[in-house]
Formats: sequence, C-alpha cells, structure tokens
Amino acid sequence: MSIFTSKHILLGVTGSIAAYKAADLASKLTQAGAQVDVILTPAAEKFITPLTFQSVTGRKAFTDAELWGGEAHVLHVGLGHSADLLVIAPCTANTLGKLAHGLADNLLTITALAMRSSILIAPAMDAGMFEHPATQENVHILCGRGVHFAGPDEGHMASGLTGSGRMVEPAELLGHIRLTLGFGGKLAGKKIVVTAGGTQEPLDPVRMLTNKSSGKQGYAVAQAVLDAGGTVVLVAAPTSLIPPVGAKVVPVRTAREMQEAVLSESVGAEALVMAAAVADFRPKTVAENKLKKRDGIPQIELEAAPDVLLAVAGLGSRKPRVVIGFAAESRDLLENASSKLKSKKLDMLVANDISAPDAGFGVDTNRVTLLFPNAKEETLPLMNKSEVAETIIAHLVVLLESR
Repeated sequence: MSIFTSKHILLGVTGSIAAYKAADLASKLTQAGAQVDVILTPAAEKFITPLTFQSVTGRKAFTDAELWGGEAHVLHVGLGHSADLLVIAPCTANTLGKLAHGLADNLLTITALAMRSSILIAPAMDAGMFEHPATQENVHILCGRGVHFAGPDEGHMASGLTGSGRMVEPAELLGHIRLTLGFGGKLAGKKIVVTAGGTQEPLDPVRMLTNKSSGKQGYAVAQAVLDAGGTVVLVAAPTSLIPPVGAKVVPVRTAREMQEAVLSESVGAEALVMAAAVADFRPKTVAENKLKKRDGIPQIELEAAPDVLLAVAGLGSRKPRVVIGFAAESRDLLENASSKLKSKKLDMLVANDISAPDAGFGVDTNRVTLLFPNAKEETLPLMNKSEVAETIIAHLVVLLESR
C-alpha cells in the first residue's frame, strides 16, 4: 500500500509565480492516492484560480471567502486537526514571516496555527530574498519548532536574476513529502543498507562486462525503507535512476567496490537488503589501452568476482541483524534460490525468474517468491516493483521485531 493511500494532505498556496507548480503537485498527490485539500491565500488567487485545483483534486479548494463564511469558527480547526501534513508550496517570504511570528490573518496561516501534525515548507522568492537576514531568522525560528523545509533551489528567476529562491520541482517535492510522512514509522531510528543496480567490470578503458539490471527494484526498496521511517544507505552501481529523497547514496562501479562499501556500511546497520545484481565473474586482467580490432580477437580470461554476501556472513557478530538477498535465475529458480539462501546464511531471499518478459530486469513489474530458512515460501502475484518492495520491507519489520 502506498504511503499516500488514505492520507489527508493540506496544500497551502501563496502568491508566487511558482503557484503553477502547485497545481502539478496537487495532481501528483491525488494520483498517488492522497486526499488533497487546497487553501489559497488572496495573493495566490492573483496567479491561479481555485477551479484549477478543484479540477485536479476533485475536491473544493478553500479561500478566505470561506474564512468569513458561516463555517469560519470551525473550518480552520477541522482542516488543521484532520490533516496528516500541511505542505505550503510555494511559500513566499511574507508567509514565512507570518508563520514564524504566529500571525494569522488569512485562512492558511490560521490553519497552520491549528495544525496538529507536521508542516513542510517549499520556499519560493526572488534572488537575494531568501538569503536576507530577516528571512534566514524566520527559517531558523521555524526549524527550531520542527517545521520541515524543501529547498529552495538555485536558478533563473522570473525577474531575470539568478540565485537561490526557486521552488523545488513537484517530482522532488513529492519525495520530501514522502520523507516527512514516514517520520516515526516502524523503521524509525534504524539504519538499513540497500544495494541496487548492476556492477561493471572493466575490460579496457572503454569496455566492460555488466548485466541488464536497471536498479529499479533496489531503488524501490530504498524508497520503501524511507516510507517506513528508516535511515537508508543506498550502495548503487551506475544507473540513470534518481535516488529517493533522503537516501545517503554511496556510488560504486565494480563488485569489489560494492563489497568494500557494503562491509563498511553494514557495521552498525540493522539490516542489509542486497538487491544489486553483482557480477559473478570479472576479467583477470584489464587492458591498459583500448583493445583494437586490428590486433585480432582478444582472449579474455575470467576469474571469480568478490562474493559480497559471503563476505557479509563472515562479519560474524558485526553483521546486520537481518540480511536479505536476491536471486535472479533463468532456470531451476527455487532449487538455485534455496541453495543460495543456505550457503549465504540469509534471513530471507527474494527469487525471481528473469526469463519472464513482465518480470526481472528493466521492467516496472516483478513476480517473485520469498524464501525463508524454515522452508516457508511465499509466492507473490505480478506486482509493480514498488509493491514488491513494500512487501519485502513489511517482512523486514517482522524479522527485526522477532530478533
């Protein structure tokens, strides 16, 4: 189940040209399963209409007209007490100042005072305004009260100036919202190491041996850990994917680099989820210069690449309390997976048949079987990789609670 499912999110929109980004954010949140109520300040209505938000959320967008209507004495309390999160995006310097000093002269700021859950602010203002001492003091005050901030980014402004003050893009802000909603989850305070992607073993300065792993499943696992409140160290082989907001990324390339990073980060970690496709073999020697066609077909001798999970098992009492492995097989799936589960001393193994066109490498779906040391097996139906990740992390929570 997505972290947004059944969540009630208030989206406050203030008077900035970046208000158009808020409509995209409201749409993305609604599509993700959240119930989104929008509050526009009078200045925001100069840039965008309530009808725009009602069209993408399917819900009424609130303005100051409702503040002075028949429900004025309860509306802000009802909104503030029922919401799981208040996101103010864009948030101008003026609204920042009001929030910092407890001023409540419109529906948005009075609702902020009535909030009983977290507040996330995405500042948006012209170059120089965010760095102004007055704004920085207001940010400091709000941070001291536990208010969360996303951005601002640097870039070109509507005024033509360049500097810090751009509202973060909706896709990135969605990650900050997930991170904030996850605080206090079942993995809160726990460090989880996740590996992702396919390692690359060089043949010469321009060629390498690698595999078809896209990293999608490993990145989905990292996001699921963050959604559960955990602290993520993502040991990632090269990929085009954008890391989840809040993850500490340790980039690696080869199997040896991944082994070194995993062993280093695993000490003190609660769990390791080894979703990466690590090379089994690597060239015994790496050519110093590019191999040329004119020199004939090279004879490449291979040797075993470092076995990361075997090295983790050798950590003894220093290894994570729970270690979960993956097995991507093209034949004898359960037989090979069971052997790996035992030989690597794993607490759980996720096995998938990479010969299936709708599962495994490069696609957004996966069909896996979960194996456990007590011979228990759980076969999952075809799922989106994010759903597979959520199932894996649900099992991880149970395994940690049982230790």
